[in-house]
Amino acid sequence: MDALAPTAPVEHGPSLRQRLAARGFDAVTLLVIPAAIFSLLLFVYPFAFGFILSFEPKAGGDWLANYKRFFSDPFLYDTIGNTLRLAIPVTLLNLLLAVPIAFRVRLMRRQRLLTTILVLPITLGTVLVAEGLLNYLGPQGWFNRTLMTFGLISQPLKLVHNYWGVFASLVITGFPFTFLLTLSYVTGIDPALEQAAATLGASAWQRFRHVYLPLLMPGFAITFCLSFVQAFSVFPSAVLLGEPAGITRVISIAAATAAFEEYDYSMASAIAMIMGFVQLAIVVAVLASRGLFYRGPASGAKG
Repeated sequence: MDALAPTAPVEHGPSLRQRLAARGFDAVTLLVIPAAIFSLLLFVYPFAFGFILSFEPKAGGDWLANYKRFFSDPFLYDTIGNTLRLAIPVTLLNLLLAVPIAFRVRLMRRQRLLTTILVLPITLGTVLVAEGLLNYLGPQGWFNRTLMTFGLISQPLKLVHNYWGVFASLVITGFPFTFLLTLSYVTGIDPALEQAAATLGASAWQRFRHVYLPLLMPGFAITFCLSFVQAFSVFPSAVLLGEPAGITRVISIAAATAAFEEYDYSMASAIAMIMGFVQLAIVVAVLASRGLFYRGPASGAKG
């Protein structure tokens, strides 16, 4: 009789898949692994390798020799100031130009067409833009020849192979990126907020100052940081349109010189680390200051 008694069902514990899902490792999460491996190989490992290499001077000795050499040689550490004198004004100008244009474009019917035209320079690349400026703004370029033809100048203006040539190139190549980011933030704010302010008698400037600006400041801070990093890494424009041994000797040129002329990869790595830390300091300062303008949630944005 005991043999015919029903056996109790065997209770199985949760499967491996269920246990992983309970800890947040489901099929969707596992898709992140290839991206994480890619980031590790492409960004993290090279940074770690360069950071360690910067403390291994080519001539041996003091592990801080590369950094001491950089900050003791004006020809090297002046490149930080040269780069900032280009990157910060260019970033501010691009942002100041992008804001009113973005506000105007968002109200136009042919917004896509105009946006395409404005971002077209981003497809050209820095080298092609530099070559174009050399032909257009050079001593025998169209701009100078036109001015001389109409008798406005007696000799060509020096607009390339100096600070302004590099400045113009960075504005042309950086504006499309800044404009697209600014347009995305501007169009993300609910127009009802502006309409309500206008109903209460606020002028256009008051609506921008008290409604739009507080909501846009977090976006402006991120746009500034991304545009600044892009301008700070200037290299082709500084070589082709500037004075590589003078006022436009930026920090990237110093790193390239150490790596490919002196074959001192340790020193080049140290300069690259300094370059990264300077950018990081500016980005942290800008992101930390955005809370001074707006501390609440951006509840006026769509979505």
